[in-house]
Amino acid sequence: MKKLLYVKGSPRADRSRSSQVADAFLTAYRATHPAVTIDELDLYATALPEFDGDRAAAKMSFFGDPAMNARQQSEWDEIVAITQRFSSADEYLFTVPMWNAGIPYRLKQYIDIITQPGLLFGFDPATGYSGLLKDKSATVIYSSGVYGPGAAPAFGVDHHSTYFDWWLRSIGVDRITTVRHQPNILTADPAAGLAAARQEAAIAGAR
Repeated sequence: MKKLLYVKGSPRADRSRSSQVADAFLTAYRATHPAVTIDELDLYATALPEFDGDRAAAKMSFFGDPAMNARQQSEWDEIVAITQRFSSADEYLFTVPMWNAGIPYRLKQYIDIITQPGLLFGFDPATGYSGLLKDKSATVIYSSGVYGPGAAPAFGVDHHSTYFDWWLRSIGVDRITTVRHQPNILTADPAAGLAAARQEAAIAGAR
């Protein structure tokens, strides 16, 4: 059975604009894809391990550092389990609000946990990095309060969609649908902007 993994990048629950847009996507998606399992991962309600020294040492063992000891192997096994939940999905839905021109820290922590050699990427000294995921697609909902595409630098700089799109492609996800709700505060008609973003998300979900 196919699976959609919904990764929630905002801690604001029902008050989150990106989550409200995602709800419109999911309503349409469920109607069109009733047989698909939807796995919701709330990053702020899920225990995520720190990527500490042992986990970093385990990662670097793939690049020529000494082999993992028993403690590092145990830490690595936890990373593998978290990553398998991600890699087992066929499709992804992400809510990615802009925080300080970038992505929320909890989403970055999750990325740092699962983006591991042999799990999501490979490396060749001659050709560089390569994504290991195949035949995956993602819908990404980007939101920001003040920044909007084409805004002057004084209103923010987009390091969040540029980074996040790069990350998806770096692990092999190259079919990406983007829905933007930007800005959602500095606008003459916030309700109309939200409605338009929700409609766009619903169309994406129905596809």
